[in-house]
Amino acid sequence: MDDKIREECGVFGIWDSTREDVAQDIYYGLLSLQHRGQEAAGIAVCSSTGPRGNLILRKDQGLVSEVFSEKDLSGMKGNIGIGHVRYSTAGDSTAVNAQPFTCYYQKGTLGIVHNGNLVNAEDLRSMLMNHGYSFQATSDTEVIQQLLARMRSESRSIEEAVKRTVSYLEGGYALLIMSPRKLVAVRDPLGLKPLCIGKTKTGWILASESCALNAAGAEFIRDVRPGEIIKISKKGLESDVSRCSEARAHCVFEYIYFARLDSRMDEVSVYRARFRGGQLLADAFPVEADLVTGVPESGLTAAAGYADRAGIPYVQAFYKNSYIGRTFIKPTQKERESAVHMKLSVLEDAVRDKRVVLLDDSIVRGTTIAHLIRMMKEAGAKEVHVRISSPPFLHPCYYGTDVPESSQLLAQRMSTEQIREQIGADSLGYMRLEDLDETVDHIPLCKACFDGIYPTEVPEEKPAEKEN
Repeated sequence: MDDKIREECGVFGIWDSTREDVAQDIYYGLLSLQHRGQEAAGIAVCSSTGPRGNLILRKDQGLVSEVFSEKDLSGMKGNIGIGHVRYSTAGDSTAVNAQPFTCYYQKGTLGIVHNGNLVNAEDLRSMLMNHGYSFQATSDTEVIQQLLARMRSESRSIEEAVKRTVSYLEGGYALLIMSPRKLVAVRDPLGLKPLCIGKTKTGWILASESCALNAAGAEFIRDVRPGEIIKISKKGLESDVSRCSEARAHCVFEYIYFARLDSRMDEVSVYRARFRGGQLLADAFPVEADLVTGVPESGLTAAAGYADRAGIPYVQAFYKNSYIGRTFIKPTQKERESAVHMKLSVLEDAVRDKRVVLLDDSIVRGTTIAHLIRMMKEAGAKEVHVRISSPPFLHPCYYGTDVPESSQLLAQRMSTEQIREQIGADSLGYMRLEDLDETVDHIPLCKACFDGIYPTEVPEEKPAEKEN
């Protein structure tokens, strides 16, 4: 919806010792990661039997099922491959910014996919341009690719080039790099961006979320450690932990909204985190009500947790039309509101003459939740009490989560009571900042969008609409 923190990107990579049709598995993996980005999709494969890898690339704007046909996939032969689904957070939403990025150079070929944002991308771009490099796209990923190509020309191996490259990078990133015979993965030293490892009978898989491993028939092995560099080749999986430290700052919004419900990240169940969040909201903000419901899909699990703890029936109060397109691409506010109304309708028999507790994951600008409250009251709800499974958004994100600049955040200019009045709720309760740690079993979190405490240095002012 238009008033949502939009998804990040999703990456998927595979190395197989026997098969030349890994593009099919990448396709299934990307379908499982589609929730992380719906603007563009791409796959690159290569074969370790060719002199330069016989690299094949296909990418375009659109959903995974729109970009690739069965004919496309059958023609993409290779035993190593990487894939990407994109929601732009640094770089325009155009086909040229779709990933993977690939290049040919003196020693062979390279392909790269990336989830995250660099806080020093412009400095690196300027440095490379001063050395004669030119850029076709506007994304951080091309900056990393150009830097990597430069380092590869000066290095004995791809893993050495990767290690030299990431020493320049600041921010949040999960990278997959493909050479003709190796697949390399890197996770930022704080673990801001997720990345995990899976094993098949004949190969290895790397993915943003564990749900994508299941789609490709792989067994989950473990998460990539923050700062770790993984190399996969005919020698198997090798790990370099020289950049790892005890510091951690996992993105809290993966657990609140981004990740798929059946994923596990850094040993935490996404489902359990959201259910627990609803329980904690019920403890902090109880209310007399007849039913609890959630905004599909993001509020449903928290709603179940709230209902469980409060002893109030959990009821499905919305019908979601899954065949309506993505509402955020509608060109005018009026058209976006009409699309929201078409996408969600209230089940009148469920809410008529009822006091309703309505759960959602966040309030950004307040437009969508206000629209839904109005729909519920028009359907006969006596009261609508809103509970939000995240604290108020107060600060922008620099690491790849599309939190708007502060001026667009409702909580920056209004108190909770003022927001309640504006959206038309009978009461409003946000997740307490101190309760977030309990939802994820107290793993270290980045909560900068809520508390303004950034785990790395960031620009003094947010650049105009960064995208990646």
